Order: sequence, then C-alpha cells, then structure tokens
Amino acid sequence: MQTVFHKFFSGLALLGLLFTPGAMPARADNIVVNIAYAGSEDSEYGIMTALFKKNAERLLPGVTVKPRCCASLVTEDEAFKAMQLGTVDMAIITSNNISPHYPLMDAFVLPYIFRNPAHGYRVFDSEVGRDFQRDFEEKTKVSILVWSSILYRDFYNTVRPINTMADMAGIKIRVPKNEVMLDTFQAFGAAPIPLPWSETPPALQTGAVQGGDNGTTFIKTLKFYEIAPHLAILEHFAAFTPLLASERVMNKFSPEQRKKLREAGRLTDEEYRKGAAERTEEIRRFLENEGGMQVTRPEKTEFLAAAHKVQDEWLKNKGAEFRKLVEQIRGVQ
Repeated sequence: MQTVFHKFFSGLALLGLLFTPGAMPARADNIVVNIAYAGSEDSEYGIMTALFKKNAERLLPGVTVKPRCCASLVTEDEAFKAMQLGTVDMAIITSNNISPHYPLMDAFVLPYIFRNPAHGYRVFDSEVGRDFQRDFEEKTKVSILVWSSILYRDFYNTVRPINTMADMAGIKIRVPKNEVMLDTFQAFGAAPIPLPWSETPPALQTGAVQGGDNGTTFIKTLKFYEIAPHLAILEHFAAFTPLLASERVMNKFSPEQRKKLREAGRLTDEEYRKGAAERTEEIRRFLENEGGMQVTRPEKTEFLAAAHKVQDEWLKNKGAEFRKLVEQIRGVQ
C-alpha cells in the first residue's frame, strides 16, 4: 500500500512540475493582438494588416489579430515609443518615423537609395537585411515582422506642375520631422516645413503648406486631390512601412509560436509585394482621371544628382556603421 501511495503522490508531484508556470510554453489560445496603423482600412496599411491577420490566425489557432485603423489607438509619430513602453502591441510605421528611435534606419530613407523596388527587396532579403534586423531588434526591443513593399512617396502641390527641378523653387512643402527628408527637399530647391502628420491636412487646407509627399493611397483616401491639383511622380523616397511588434506582445508566445508569427510575416511579405506596384498605378490613374490632378513624370537626372549629393553629405557626416550600411545597400546586385 505504501508503494502504491508513494507512486501516486510521486505522479502528482511530476504533474505539478509539468504544469508549473514557466515549465510549459504559453498557450496561444485567446491571445488578442492589436495592430495600430494610421491609414484607412482600404489603404496599403490596411491591405498589409489584413494579409498578416489571415496568415497569423491560420498558423496560430486561438490568436485573434485586431486591425486598429485610422490612428484610433495611437498616432504614427507616437507608435514606436508606445511599443517600447508596451502600451501598443504592434504597429505599421513609415521608415522615416522610426529613424528618431534607431538612426541607422535613415540609410533606407536616403533619396533614391534603391535603384528600383526589386533592388530594395533583395536588400531586405539578403544578409544585409538580416544583420540590420538583428541589430535593430537587439537595440530597440521591437521586432520587425513584415518588411513590406517598396512603394514611393508621390509629390503633390497647389502651386504649379513639376516638370524640372527648377519648378520646385520656393514651394512650401510639408515634410515629416526627419533630417534626411528636410535635406533632400532643400537640395531640390523647395522650402520644407517639418510638421507632424496629424497637422498636415489642415495646414494644406489653410495654405500654411503648399504641398507634400505621401504614399499614393493617402493622397486618394484623404482627398488631397481636391486641394492640390498637381501630382509629380518623382519616386524620390521609398515608402517602406514595416509591421513592428513590441517585446511585451512577443513574450506572450513561446519560442516555437514566435517562429510561426515570423513565418506569418514572411508569407505576408510574399503576398503583399505581388500586387503593391499595380495598386499604386491604379490609384495614380484614379487621381489623374476621376481626381482631376495634372500628373507629370519629370525627367530625373537633376533630381538624382541632387539626391546623390545628399547621400554623400550624410556619408561624410555619419559614423562608420552608417557608412558601412549604405555601401552594403549600394553593393547589393
């Protein structure tokens, strides 16, 4: 009898060890993840979020991904710090709004740093991108789940059509609070004014600024075409908008579940990139036809020359780590 009881209580003790908090991977059941983003549900941000939701919920049964559009949770200017504090789970943030928190990101913001979208994707998917991601995540405690597509910021204004760089002269342009972007528009001859995104629509309506550049879907969804009649396809900045995750939300998942979360991100990248360029061209046609904007596609030689001067100036003034990254990006074939 003593042996039977001994075995019984030994079994209970073993079960107790197995079910002690921390002894088993955390279950994914009933985990809710909120994704904050500034765009509308039908914006590029919304499309990417919907794809990630589909992939994450399929690979991780029990997880619910809730898109939170239209800056309803947090503004894009505040989202990165909120993730570091753990008050926001995930967010889509434009690369230039990440730079204040991780200055190496400005290498991706430099004008015309990518020769074309395919070059950008090769950078992200290469050892250069993987090294960057490891360093970024280690230093910021924020994870990159989806690199996103390489789109472009299209330039709109209320003053005149842009056919040459001389046409940019003196136009008051709203820019994000990013030094690379300020330097670029100054090099183009414009008069850049740094403004938070939330202040941009009223500033454009009142004439405090006369133009700006945004991802193409924002120009459509915010109806900037009703205010600014001129659209120039310069493709000067890559509109690279990764999906990021806070350390707090990543820690809700076991190591194996985190692998699946990253796999959901990889699949999202794969799907999202396929249609992004076509959607952009479709919106540009809408802006020209239904939106009534005068669309120009300036010859880029002058803009490229000015942009390369900006790149060289930044290389001269930044440290060895920044210079190395830019040279690596340039070197990816």
